[in-house]
Amino acid sequence: MVTDVVWLDNGVLRLGVVPALGGRLLSLVHGDVQLLWRNPALLGPDLQPLGGHVLAPNSGRMGDWVNYGGDKTWPAPQGWDGPGQWAGPPDPVLDSGPYSVSGLTERSVTLTSGVEPRTGLRFTRELTLSSGASYTLRLTAENASSAPVRWALWNVTQLPGGGTVTAGLAGVRAPAVVELVAGTGNPEYTVDGGTLVVPPQDVVGKLGVPDTAGWVSCTVGEATLTLSFDVDPAAEYPDAGSPLEIWLEHPLPEPLADLGDLDPPARIVELEALGPLTTLAPGETTSLTVTGTVSG
Repeated sequence: MVTDVVWLDNGVLRLGVVPALGGRLLSLVHGDVQLLWRNPALLGPDLQPLGGHVLAPNSGRMGDWVNYGGDKTWPAPQGWDGPGQWAGPPDPVLDSGPYSVSGLTERSVTLTSGVEPRTGLRFTRELTLSSGASYTLRLTAENASSAPVRWALWNVTQLPGGGTVTAGLAGVRAPAVVELVAGTGNPEYTVDGGTLVVPPQDVVGKLGVPDTAGWVSCTVGEATLTLSFDVDPAAEYPDAGSPLEIWLEHPLPEPLADLGDLDPPARIVELEALGPLTTLAPGETTSLTVTGTVSG
């Protein structure tokens, strides 16, 4: 079975999107470097399924999640305690459901999800490729339900592990960095002037960055991907007020029972940009724009 793939190419960057998998950006190539982590057991370089694997919406516990990789959008806060938390991944609509395609050109595409019944949200991911080594991802969450909801946009970009993560600090919020998740431990980091540095390390855990200056970078081979996004210092953000989160994982001998049997498939770095927590009346929207720039 052939899967539909949308390719955008400006001669500098080549982007591959799979609408059937939550509108994921699953390939970002600059020269000979693939910047994104893609699960090589499930998808080939052409983004077609391997070994008879069938693309389908996925649900269950975190240990049931089919992690294809790439760049995708989720709602925050994450959790399993009540209706005000998104109990994923997996999620059969926003994370792994099919997105419709519109506005397709050589350098842009708009992808729209179905309505996720628990959150009441419909997502739109508008991807535009510039004339150089950058792209823009404009994200929109619409309250498609009949009652007010309160959520934040949460964009998750997975890169292969092994590179150093750096992030700018604004110097206006304390604490600058918080420890959010310690699956096997808390990621080690240093602060060098106005820059947070997270070296490569084998740990499963997450840092939040309340004092983010709105950019984060990670090296992949000879290239560096920098994500930039707006931060509203007056707004409320999930996860101890963190508009930026950095997740690291690596393969383990057995799944992590405390994290829903999460079973990391590889060394992966996640760069996660979040929008403000926003109360949306029916039909209202909130948006977040993330710009990716490749250097090297």
